[in-house]
Amino acid sequence: MDKYINVPLQNEDAKNLRAGDYVYLTGTIYTARDAAHKRMAECMANNEKLPIDMKNNVIYYMGPSPARQGRPIGSAGPTTASRMDKYAPDLLDMGLKGMIGKGKRSQAVKEAIIRNGAVYFAAVGGAGALLSQRIKKSEVIAYDDLGTEAVRKLEIENFPVIVVIDSEGNNLYETAIQEYKEI
Repeated sequence: MDKYINVPLQNEDAKNLRAGDYVYLTGTIYTARDAAHKRMAECMANNEKLPIDMKNNVIYYMGPSPARQGRPIGSAGPTTASRMDKYAPDLLDMGLKGMIGKGKRSQAVKEAIIRNGAVYFAAVGGAGALLSQRIKKSEVIAYDDLGTEAVRKLEIENFPVIVVIDSEGNNLYETAIQEYKEI
């Protein structure tokens, strides 16, 4: 089922999503990859303020290529989410409501998703040039020295994702395998 949702993601919206839903996100999301997550973990360990208020926000695991002239961003495909698994539970406990990436997540992340009523979305890998067309504005807001891994604030419009793990813990990767076996 196709759903159109504004971000930041509200609790009710997250709870109404189900694994397998096609969702089009519009609003503000943030990017962060490995190096940015490591820095945020260091901030948390030192009781320092994070560059993003996690409450209800969505982090896209992505590092863009350089923007072409006249575009806000270059190719913007997802990166493998499992590389952020050691950081995600803490961020979810701080209020992070959604994550966008590709690939499987750990049991600890799944449990944190359920505990916090959050959601994990997948964006289609290999479609970075197409996904970038849904990004209307991009601004580096933290860790500029990390280059493509800097934290960015993105304004998106009808950004296409698929719910992989919903707030109840249903996992599309697991249910799809089961459905395929039954066929």
